[in-house]
Amino acid sequence: MEDRDWLILQALYEQKNITKTAQALFISQPALTARLRNIEEEFGIKIVYRTSKGVHFTPQGEYLAKSSTDMLFNLRRIKEHVTDMNSSVAGTLRLGASSYFTMYMLPRLLKYFKQEHPHVEFKLTTTWSRDIFNLVHNQDIHIGFVSSDYGWQSQRHLLFEEPICIASASEININDLPKLPRINYQTDSLIKAQIDKWWRENFSEPPSISMEVDKLSTCKEMVVNGLGYGIMPSMIVNNIENLHKIILKDKEGNPILRRAWMLYHEELLEMNIVNAFVQFVKNRDFLNIILPR
Repeated sequence: MEDRDWLILQALYEQKNITKTAQALFISQPALTARLRNIEEEFGIKIVYRTSKGVHFTPQGEYLAKSSTDMLFNLRRIKEHVTDMNSSVAGTLRLGASSYFTMYMLPRLLKYFKQEHPHVEFKLTTTWSRDIFNLVHNQDIHIGFVSSDYGWQSQRHLLFEEPICIASASEININDLPKLPRINYQTDSLIKAQIDKWWRENFSEPPSISMEVDKLSTCKEMVVNGLGYGIMPSMIVNNIENLHKIILKDKEGNPILRRAWMLYHEELLEMNIVNAFVQFVKNRDFLNIILPR
């Protein structure tokens, strides 16, 4: 079987539909059907039965499809290690990052690394921190950048920490927050838990949510235009003039912090490309170099 045959089986098992699988893999339906027929002939089995509602896998076909994930993983690791036998820093670095880190930190970081190592390419996944954690754990990516502390047990490096603040276009009294319009945004569950805990410790009534937006950057723009206040990481609003900020503090008077981490498995440092990138990141001063302009 060829590499693409395992990819076809993996995609077909996920889609359960010939048409959708062909579209996802950018191949024609006749070509996909032909490859399936070749696989069936090679193993002497029937892989799927086609119906009006999609395909149904035979027990043998399901076993092959479930094995495709392991096969593709092993093939990818083999290719990476063969490439890494050369002493140069080259190849594809698989990264994952939270949306917040990707928007405000990662582009400049990758730009600087690429300047030092021009033969490196990047494959990036952007999603929630909890999903990045799982991608690193399963070694679907080499290195992950998360904006919350999920208790990673392998290697991690603290990139920076920033206080969470209340931001508003005009000066407000913190005691008046329950009566003022608040702009909410989708964020990582651990960050939301921190903010919700602080609210419960300081107020006996819920916030007055005037807007629910999808992104932190959208929330910031709404706040800048005086449409309400937002509770957000302070770094995103530090350089905005005439914006009022109040740092959230716990019962002991300590600022409530959001921490950004780099996560990776120690054994992957044997790969030149991973080791070079980890050392590069560790030598960056994020607060002075990677801040948004």
